[in-house]
Amino acid sequence: MYLSDKQSTRVFKAFCDENRLHILSLLRGGEKCACKLLDELHIGQSTLSHHMKILYDSGVVVGRKEGKWVYYRIDPEGSAQAVALLTQLTTCTAEAEDIDCLCGSRRAVV
Repeated sequence: MYLSDKQSTRVFKAFCDENRLHILSLLRGGEKCACKLLDELHIGQSTLSHHMKILYDSGVVVGRKEGKWVYYRIDPEGSAQAVALLTQLTTCTAEAEDIDCLCGSRRAVV
C-alpha cells in the first residue's frame, strides 16, 4: 500500500479537527444522513459540507446521494489505508546501533 505525499497529507488533515473527529465517531455506528450529522453537530450546512469534503478527499469517508440528501459512511478500504499509513510512519526500521552525531558525541540507538 502506497499513498502519495499529497494523499497522506489529506489523510492526516482529516483527523486534525474536532468536528471531523466527532463526525467519524458518529459514522462508526454506520451510515448517517447529512441531516442527522447536522442535528448532532449543531453546525450549518456549509460547514458540514466543508468537513465532509475533507473527509471524502482523504478516502476515509464515502457518500451516496439519495434525493436531496447525502448519506455518509466510513470506507473500510480508506480506513485500512489510514491505519497502514500511520503504522508505516511510526514504525522504526533501524536496528539498535551506535550513531556518530555531527556534534561529535556517540550514542546508542535502541
